[in-house]
Amino acid sequence: MFSSFTPPRQVTIGGAAAFVGTTPRAIRHYHQIGLLPEPARGSDDRRRYGYEEMVQLLWIRRMADAGIALDDIRDAFAAASDTADGDGDVAQTLDRLEASLVAKQAELELQRTAVQRMRAQGSRLGLLSDLVSDRLADLPEGALRQDDLDTLLVTERIFGELSACVQASRFIALATHPELREEADRVDAAEQTLDDTVAVDDPRVAQVAAERHAFETALNTVIEDSGLAQADAERFDAWDEAHPVSDDGAGATCGTTSLTESVRMMPYDFSRARLRSMELAPELDVLGSV
Repeated sequence: MFSSFTPPRQVTIGGAAAFVGTTPRAIRHYHQIGLLPEPARGSDDRRRYGYEEMVQLLWIRRMADAGIALDDIRDAFAAASDTADGDGDVAQTLDRLEASLVAKQAELELQRTAVQRMRAQGSRLGLLSDLVSDRLADLPEGALRQDDLDTLLVTERIFGELSACVQASRFIALATHPELREEADRVDAAEQTLDDTVAVDDPRVAQVAAERHAFETALNTVIEDSGLAQADAERFDAWDEAHPVSDDGAGATCGTTSLTESVRMMPYDFSRARLRSMELAPELDVLGSV
């Protein structure tokens, strides 16, 4: 993370719509039909959207793009909130959708394929790009957490499917090394204690940064030793060969939004102390090499 970049904790409905790739009117409709709870309003009486709302908006957009009716998405979300595992109800929704797609014209075949992937790989994993979902398909059921899939969804939206595919190596390593997952949870919890009551120059900031650095070093070692890193390098080479860079000098984009704008749109509720700790962690690599 760049020291000059401070992500917003919340964004307005216009910012949320621009990031997700929809319109403020559509988001207001989601609120009206009960698909998305209306968030609290700020002092200026405008809706404010945080990380959790943005993630839910991304899932809604992916499911709608796959051809699932908004009423069915709402019912599936309601079932998921009432049970520990809402995928059963989502699967029933997908069954009904596939039955209707079979009767439609040939141009709907792509939607049917998307639904079949969701049924085969899980309703959330199947909504990610083919490149990412195929990368994770061999993991045992339940090995991935909802937070893992949320992170991959955001990465796909900002950096593209190849970056998310490479990031998947991280979650493969965590899923197959319980001790790493346990340490990841511990470091995440330590970072969460760096809230707004902690000063940026508090000794705990540097301590947590050191813990994060140690964990990331251990994780990267596992990724290297397991051959995941080599496989990722080969994917980059194959991608570059299949997608040559154009000579028009066009910058990276995220749909109709530039990469820089997309990064700045996604809100993360991080305190200044936590941000500073996250900045310090990679700097320890530089200090260690001096």
